Amino acid sequence: MNHEISKEIFKKAQKYIPGGVNSPVRAFKSVHREAPIFACKGEGAKIWDEDGNEYIDYICSWGPLILGHNHPKIINGVREAIELGSSFGLPTKREVELAELITKCCPSIEMVRLTTSGTEATMSAVRLARAYTNRNKIAKFEGCYHGHSDALLVKSGSGLLTEGYQDSNGITEGVLKDTVTIPFGDFDTLKDVLEKRNIACLIMEPVPANMGVIYPNIEFLKMVRELCTQTGTLLIFDEVISGFRLALGGAQEYFGITPDMTTLGKIIGGGYPVGAFGGKAEIMQLVAPVGRVYHAGTLSGNPVAVRAGYEMLTYLSDNKETLYKELEEKVKYITDRAKKSAEKYGVNIVINSIGSLFTIFFTEKKEVNNLEDALSSNTENFAIYFNTMLENGIICPPSQFEAHFVSVAHTQEILDRTLEVMDMAFKAIGEKNGK
Repeated sequence: MNHEISKEIFKKAQKYIPGGVNSPVRAFKSVHREAPIFACKGEGAKIWDEDGNEYIDYICSWGPLILGHNHPKIINGVREAIELGSSFGLPTKREVELAELITKCCPSIEMVRLTTSGTEATMSAVRLARAYTNRNKIAKFEGCYHGHSDALLVKSGSGLLTEGYQDSNGITEGVLKDTVTIPFGDFDTLKDVLEKRNIACLIMEPVPANMGVIYPNIEFLKMVRELCTQTGTLLIFDEVISGFRLALGGAQEYFGITPDMTTLGKIIGGGYPVGAFGGKAEIMQLVAPVGRVYHAGTLSGNPVAVRAGYEMLTYLSDNKETLYKELEEKVKYITDRAKKSAEKYGVNIVINSIGSLFTIFFTEKKEVNNLEDALSSNTENFAIYFNTMLENGIICPPSQFEAHFVSVAHTQEILDRTLEVMDMAFKAIGEKNGK
């Protein structure tokens, strides 16, 4: 493939944008690329870059494109919305309809406030939890990423792990002291923290997906729920990734665990910029203008994003009986065969999957259950995998510590082509390792 145009764009980008990108993982540094590809078009399960190269897409805008790129139902709704106006800074009927639809899909959400991003949603949910409990400290699990607000960037995953660190500079010592981190799955430490530290909330990804996908132990989730209730700690499920991906009601429906609050991301906007936080009415009634927990945003409930989200969630609701099962079957098909392919070439991998997402960890461990396990991965092997896939027309997340996303638009032909290229990648890794 020729990437000369993308390289030229990247050179120009570095003059005007820090690192040439507006989100760190996009720089492709961890996979040893001279430059990232610059996308210009998407359709179904594929994207095209500025050089005209065509790729099967397993990033899917980091999750929200569960129907693929430019699904007709969403595009038609967006066109209609744009023609009526792109932004009003006033309430609209459609945002009320979207809020109602969210509460129907996620019964634990009795009331919901729309935001412009997942980061804003998690930041606001934590602030609300502190106000409701009248406590300052919060708890989170190591390797879980909840956006880039200061309090939640402590021992985080996602792009921080990709860059080789877990915290960000620019966070005050006071903020660091107010955020307590616990290894994922370590119930004894969590119990000790919640019983002794007066914690306002535990915010967690019910299915961690920002250190790679981690399949949670359902008994652990049940014990976490019970412990939070016993200690008066609000349980916040960050379902920015898992929401509407595992089931219509997200991970909380999938596992049958009810949080006090939930945060959601761009999937409720059909890929357009939006987020939300919601939960029990008695908690949400503390948000301004009813209460004194301030949250505001000119683009909160943006009419274009809201229309896209309404069309997305309506489609998922109408097709939930078959859609989620089909996505799980696609992931099982590709992961079962990928394991056999890697074994054929003597490549050590662990594949964690759930619903419509999966991660291939290049590790000698038998299981990957937490951040320590994930960090055992061989990132050099992952780079070979990524680059082999890219040069053969498949774009995967440019980080060992992210998830592959499968959409409705990924056909059987596409899955089979993916497996052909995966086989090439595992063969290249095996040859490099002398297997």
